[in-house]
Amino acid sequence: MSQTSTTKPTDTTAAPMLRVDSVSKRYGDFSALTDVDLAVYSGRIHCLLGENGAGKSTLCKIIYGEELPSTGEMMLDGRAYQPQSPADALASGLAMVHQHFSLINNMSVCENLMVGNVKGVLEPRAYAKKIVEVSERYRLQVDPFKRISELSVGEQQRVEILKCLMRNPRLLILDEPTAVLLPDEIDMLLDTCMQIVREGHGIILVTHKLAEIAKVANEVSVLRAGKCVKHCEFSTDQVDSIISAMIGSDIKESAIGLSNIKASESKESQEHRTQPAMLIDGLCYTDPKGNQKLADVTLVIKKGEILGLAGVEGNGQSELGDIMAGLVAPTTGRFYLPQADLTNASPAQITAAGVAIVPENRHRVACINEMSLTENLLLSSFKRFKRYGLLDRKAMRQAAETLIQNFDVRAPSSDTKFGNLSGGNQQKAVLARELSINPLHFLLAAHPTRGLDIGAVYAVYEQIRQAADRGVGVLLISSELDDLITVCDKIAVIYRGRILGILPAESKYRDKIGAMMAGTGADAGQAA
Repeated sequence: MSQTSTTKPTDTTAAPMLRVDSVSKRYGDFSALTDVDLAVYSGRIHCLLGENGAGKSTLCKIIYGEELPSTGEMMLDGRAYQPQSPADALASGLAMVHQHFSLINNMSVCENLMVGNVKGVLEPRAYAKKIVEVSERYRLQVDPFKRISELSVGEQQRVEILKCLMRNPRLLILDEPTAVLLPDEIDMLLDTCMQIVREGHGIILVTHKLAEIAKVANEVSVLRAGKCVKHCEFSTDQVDSIISAMIGSDIKESAIGLSNIKASESKESQEHRTQPAMLIDGLCYTDPKGNQKLADVTLVIKKGEILGLAGVEGNGQSELGDIMAGLVAPTTGRFYLPQADLTNASPAQITAAGVAIVPENRHRVACINEMSLTENLLLSSFKRFKRYGLLDRKAMRQAAETLIQNFDVRAPSSDTKFGNLSGGNQQKAVLARELSINPLHFLLAAHPTRGLDIGAVYAVYEQIRQAADRGVGVLLISSELDDLITVCDKIAVIYRGRILGILPAESKYRDKIGAMMAGTGADAGQAA
């Protein structure tokens, strides 16, 4: 069992709280789920694993009443369970934190959390007080009177988690809940999960993070291509077989672990590091409402170096990324390559200068879902394929297919609509386009692995490391501290728009970096 199993009930002789029997889901000719069985017990955490597109979210939606199964049945406490909507699931004591937010943007945090929770006379201030109490208890602080549209991605995720925690559910479904939380917040949330199951409730946890699985899992089920290919009691000696079941190949052959990413750097890469690739000098930004988002941000990213930028969402990372992508102008300060000042450059000029941008929100600014994979891969280089005023489609397909092969983008064809690709393949395609800029001097990658499965995470980080080995300077923005420690050379910490310090990307500094991310321990920051 896991390292925490002694604190959790282990009796599986009782009937399961939730039983899923031979559930299938078809959309026309496409089978999203095929004869899936699942048993979730009171007092236990059941981790649901699988690559993107494996059917995890579809299964969770069926359990939560958002989708109806094509065939099969479910039982809750030994009785037929046939939710027709999330309201039915909530009435039965189920709650779900979605991977994709289900908040109403033009309403406040308090109003969102009151929806479905409060009957009779509405007392927003009294309910806001309860929100503050719960949020402080779990260190998921949010302003209850702020509109959702005014919150960062990380703050919206906190609201989703709070919405479920305030319901005190019997069965809690968590779909990738820790993506944008502080390390301490992740630990606290996992501790909360264990407390919930000790009180007799059940949890389904969808996650790709092995450290989370190792800490809390009692059972593990693995989905691949819509089928349940493995179910087991969790133990550390099961990790390799679990990963192999997820990806459909031997763990040793797939090399999906991140432990050797740094080791791949070349001698040539080390020699580059005496020269700057990108300089950020005193960047400040105040938004149209007068809120200061960045304050004197100064960083030097050297050639061949991956500098991580760690911080909880909402501390200025998004604004820094938008400025460096040419989407927003800084209030003061500048950023520049040794050969070109880019401070007031357009996105096209930034690309032409040899700067690649993998943005935080790929759907908003990095791709066009209605266009083909080929067109998205070549968005920044259409001029290369113009012949007598027309696009040479044959040459475009050939170029796209080379990128598809080199970056392992998995799609039925290069003509596939981009929006039909899985999240991991969309991200690999964006990375393929950006890393193909020639010449390439600098890469800004903001949350490049958010929501991706283990295999896709490795593929993205491997491509980023290979770019650094070729002398490209990299600024990697992420709230995943463990990933930054594994992949980066140094880590800068941003808090409320300020750089608190820079430390080597080494495990021994993890606690110091985590404290700085929380706005404490700033004296631990030092020039690395």
